[in-house]
Amino acid sequence: MLSSCSPSRLRASFLLLLAAPAWAVAQTAPLGADLPSLLDYARQHNPELAAMRHEAQAAAQRVQPAGALPDPVLRVELMNINNYGNDAGFSLLPSKVGETKYTFMQQLPYWGKRELRREAAAADARQSEARATATWAEQAMRLRTAFAQYYLAAHNERITGELLELVTRLEQVAQARYASGLAPQQDAIRAQLEQTAIRSELIAAANEKRQLQARINALLGRAPAAGLAEPRALPVVLAPALEPQALAARVRESNATVRTEAARLQAAQANRDLAQRNRYPDFNVGVFPTQVGSRITTWGVMVEMNIPLQQDVRRAQESEAAAMLEAARARAEAAANQAAADLEEQLSALDAARRNEVLIATRQLPQSELVLQSAVAAYENGKVDFATLLEAQRQTRKARLDLLKVQAEQQMRIAEIERTLGEAL
Repeated sequence: MLSSCSPSRLRASFLLLLAAPAWAVAQTAPLGADLPSLLDYARQHNPELAAMRHEAQAAAQRVQPAGALPDPVLRVELMNINNYGNDAGFSLLPSKVGETKYTFMQQLPYWGKRELRREAAAADARQSEARATATWAEQAMRLRTAFAQYYLAAHNERITGELLELVTRLEQVAQARYASGLAPQQDAIRAQLEQTAIRSELIAAANEKRQLQARINALLGRAPAAGLAEPRALPVVLAPALEPQALAARVRESNATVRTEAARLQAAQANRDLAQRNRYPDFNVGVFPTQVGSRITTWGVMVEMNIPLQQDVRRAQESEAAAMLEAARARAEAAANQAAADLEEQLSALDAARRNEVLIATRQLPQSELVLQSAVAAYENGKVDFATLLEAQRQTRKARLDLLKVQAEQQMRIAEIERTLGEAL
């Protein structure tokens, strides 16, 4: 039994535990293996994004009708339908009544009103477009965050499985040393208890991964139990793409909330100007021929307009429009300030996560690996007890998981930065 779990094989298992395999990403990765494939699929199938796109298309179709002239009106008036009470009697035929008057009318809004209505509708369409962009930014952020958590859960499961294999081998070594009278039976029992705890952690890791798969599938518009490939690697974002000044300028131009409020402000300006134009009348113009018998005998033209006498009403409407304009201006300023503050917070958190990654990768993990190597060698020589060896492997596992966590945290911060930007880095 001792020969089957020799120190050389134990060291080989230990080195396998420490080696973090680099999985190569295929050119055409299966769905779930990398983030780009998930984002491409979500763009085509996410139902919430599809709804917002359709609403934006609907809003765009309102622009042209908003500035169009109303349909013309045709009025037909049959006069003297009883023919003065003579023998002809009542009739509703134009040629059989005393006179028939045809009136063609067209409403003409006061100069500039149509353009202002079109501007307001165009601004509303831009709001819908910005909301669709915001929806995609939100969905992409959630998907990137879920993928980072999925990557963490999958690798946690793998690391835990490797740890279980190592502890199983350590138990075999402890059993062999106990059989040779070199170690107490307590070492083997400790190893068995550790295996039980690790198997419980494996169940929790598998459950977490399954929940994340369901979350990702929901964002993709798929069935919750649909299969997903194992995540291969986290996406890499180069440092130049995270230059603070450049990002601050992009936020002012691309942030979906800022764009929405800017469009709302433009709509409020157009509505304020339209309320002021309502001080002036609209017109109806028309032409009317008159038929007697079967002949058109006379022609006439007409002009009518509304008389804007209700000035109290109009002043109230203008005050309302002015107040809405100031509210829209304040909201636009608040949105810009909030976007800038969000970006600064996210960049600060990302910088802290990156510094933690360097600290763990260059100090904590190498040091814990050296401690574990030393503990394995010392236990084989009977210089440390089994509890020391177990504590060393726990510290190594913790360092590996801490490294994965800060890498996943960076992806979550980048996802929030992209949502703030309203576009990909």
